[in-house]
Amino acid sequence: MANKRIDQPTGTETVGHEWDGIEELDTPLPRWWLWTFYLCIAFALGYSVVYPAWPMLNGGTQGLFGWTSRGQLAKDMSVADQAHTTMREQLARIPIERLADNSALMQQAIAGGRAAFRVNCSQCHGSGAAGSQTLGYPNLNDDDWLWGGDIKTIEVTLTHGIRQHGDDKTRTSAMPPFEGVFNPVQIAALSAHVLSLSGKAKPNPEGAALFAQNCISCHGINGEGGRNVGAPRLSDAIWLYGGTSADVQRQIQRPRMGAMPAWGGRLDPGTIKMLAAYVHSLGGGENFVEIAKDPAVPVHVRP
Repeated sequence: MANKRIDQPTGTETVGHEWDGIEELDTPLPRWWLWTFYLCIAFALGYSVVYPAWPMLNGGTQGLFGWTSRGQLAKDMSVADQAHTTMREQLARIPIERLADNSALMQQAIAGGRAAFRVNCSQCHGSGAAGSQTLGYPNLNDDDWLWGGDIKTIEVTLTHGIRQHGDDKTRTSAMPPFEGVFNPVQIAALSAHVLSLSGKAKPNPEGAALFAQNCISCHGINGEGGRNVGAPRLSDAIWLYGGTSADVQRQIQRPRMGAMPAWGGRLDPGTIKMLAAYVHSLGGGENFVEIAKDPAVPVHVRP
């Protein structure tokens, strides 16, 4: 303290310390900084009184407002639950084929279906619903449907599944194995004809004759498929188990037929509706009204 002096060039008092001839000035803090500092102290004191702040033995101070982050979360969750309940109540009342009439509800259903798809369906169909030819899981983004692609038909398929034991309304189709029925030359000819239906091979008269004798009852004369029996369309170059000649020959000789769970016993009707809305929205969904008016569509796929 005795070494304090006034620095002549600046007119500021020194702090009284010296290090190898270097002295430190006792420059006062700017007033704006001091007032900001005091205001922060006042704000902190006020905050600790108004909001929970001080820990106690069995909890903490509640604050004058009685607000807690836990209570705010409970309030927000209650609002979200109420909105979700309202949406589900609306979804339960509206027939799924009329869901598109309510665009807001449709968007909510699609969003809910997207979440349910990730939990229940992505394991087979993939996160992007592209399926897998290796495993025989169909691509849900295209417009190729075995039993129909309108939203009502998709709901029925989800509810009752495909080849699901224990469900009397499950989708069922079966292709007979032709191994041992045709010789290798005939199998190759039939495969060539099937590929020619989608422009993947040259026409094969022998294969066409075999196809007419054995396949048109399910797949149609030109391979257009048959939704009444779940027979795939063979003229669109969309393949469930691969589209090479070897793949087609194997399917003719030893057909592979997959299965899908019946979700009606696992998920509530509202969730199934949301899943149907989401799958229908992926790009291949068919218009319900047009499908219902199309006389080529079997009666059993209509609502």
